Amino acid sequence: MANTHSHDEAGHGSVKSYAIGFILSVILTLIPFGLVMYPSLPKDVTLWIVLAFAVIQVIVHLVYFLHLDRSEAQRNNVVAFIFAALVIVLLVGLSLWIMFSIHTVMMAK
Repeated sequence: MANTHSHDEAGHGSVKSYAIGFILSVILTLIPFGLVMYPSLPKDVTLWIVLAFAVIQVIVHLVYFLHLDRSEAQRNNVVAFIFAALVIVLLVGLSLWIMFSIHTVMMAK
């Protein structure tokens, strides 16, 4: 009997794709780890570098492991991910803003 399942082969990763993603993930982890373990830069610069590497690593994971790209087949997944990320940023950001405001008002009295 023939296989009746239709899969978009472009959405599945190859061993090469997974290897590239893994190597990039390791590099993007080791550099910030080294900067924190062996401090040679000011703390604020180190913090910004670690945050930048974290954002880059999220993008690497989305592209190489979750296979999100700009193709037509992935458009709905990308839109859903962006919407979820926006909701999370708003929830966390506004919650922190409210807590900071309350803390500031409470300490002023």
